[in-house]
Amino acid sequence: MSKVYVIHENSVWVEPLRAAFDELGTPFEEWFLDQGVLDLRSPPPEGVFYNRMSASSHTRDHRYAAEYTGAVLAWLERHRRTVVNDSRALRLEISKVAQYEALASFSIPTPDTLAVVGREHIVSAAERLGFPLILKHNRGGKGLGVRLFLSRAALEEHLASPEFEEPVDGITLVQRYIQAPEPFITRLEFVGGRFLYAVRVDTSQGFELCPVDACQVDAAVIGSAACPAVAPSEKFRIVEGYQNSLILTYERFLAANGIGIAGIEVIVDGEGRSFTYDVNTNTNYNPDAEARAGLFGMRSIARHLDGLLKQTATARAA
Repeated sequence: MSKVYVIHENSVWVEPLRAAFDELGTPFEEWFLDQGVLDLRSPPPEGVFYNRMSASSHTRDHRYAAEYTGAVLAWLERHRRTVVNDSRALRLEISKVAQYEALASFSIPTPDTLAVVGREHIVSAAERLGFPLILKHNRGGKGLGVRLFLSRAALEEHLASPEFEEPVDGITLVQRYIQAPEPFITRLEFVGGRFLYAVRVDTSQGFELCPVDACQVDAAVIGSAACPAVAPSEKFRIVEGYQNSLILTYERFLAANGIGIAGIEVIVDGEGRSFTYDVNTNTNYNPDAEARAGLFGMRSIARHLDGLLKQTATARAA
């Protein structure tokens, strides 16, 4: 029987999707891609394949999960299987440089950024950009390596200390700090390549980078918005009647990059200019905020994948 196959490496994040599939009666199977054997001589099973591989997989001791997923996606695509968040999406998930260049091709503004290989080059890159600025890992997730610096002296002290984290791919991003007049960012959720809702994330108490993994940082660390899956509900509020002139452009951007499901994070500066700073193809949702608004991301994903499964079954029978 044809199924939906969920590709991932963190079982906690899949729990609400399992429940949504059970409600619909959708047949599904999970592929936990940490390690294993991929037989390129055999075709993959029939079905719909949903890639939820995370850029932060290496922080859970799954160092080569993303690379393994890349191999599996190449195999699936060669056999023309239906893949949601394909190899192009994976490329953007594990590289913010790839994200920013793809966004730029659609004239979507991103913060000024320099990509640096080699710790010894970070200070000179910072001088070229100017302060204040932030450092972050190119292969991010959970706010990896993200810190705010107001001066060269503070940056040099950090680089000389054991607190400096070497990025897993060797690329550190030096990025202009966008100061928001109010302490929040907005995350736009898309399912099936279409805008679902926007959630306002309160950052007044600093950034809880991924509460699923009990990650907590102090106010000196400035990262991407909290992973919504189990974060305190008061941090999240779904915005009723949200409008953004870039929504149609975001949808075209997602389609052009093989992304069916994603969260796109946006910050607005004091002059009202909007900057897109993260595209998360392994998106999660806050259950309390969704319950208050009556909108449910994982149920929408399950319905979308169930519909694709029925479409593929119909096409095979024709």
